Amino acid sequence: MPAPSEEPEHMAMDIKADRMVYLGYGKYWRSDEIVGLNPIEEGRGPGRRTEVFVSTRPDALVASRSERAILQEMVTAPDEIFRMEEARSVIGDLLDALQDLSPLLRRVLSNEGRFEVDKWEERLRALLSPPAEEETKSQSDLFA
Repeated sequence: MPAPSEEPEHMAMDIKADRMVYLGYGKYWRSDEIVGLNPIEEGRGPGRRTEVFVSTRPDALVASRSERAILQEMVTAPDEIFRMEEARSVIGDLLDALQDLSPLLRRVLSNEGRFEVDKWEERLRALLSPPAEEETKSQSDLFA
């Protein structure tokens, strides 16, 4: 069993059926018809991030979203997506409020309350920033 700080190598994912998945630039496809995602390596850029293979077409669709973003939408329940967006909004509001604190109040919080505003701002910013895509994992890891 991996240590709590380690990420498991393979994570079981259940594709949510009958869900329309946004591929970018107005393209949507049913989640249960998507059979493969392949990151575009040559010529990758805006509008060309992922090849999406579907069971009803002989050729791949080109998506403007990353394979991770598409896969996340395929496996996450709508209420989870709503809760994640709400959490992002709350974190953004809290970050804005912390940034508006005066230098005097920051010192009081740090000295009297042992609350390091700068450190919390850094942690909250990290939560709001998109995760860096890991180039070391192979495509097969997504479906294992």
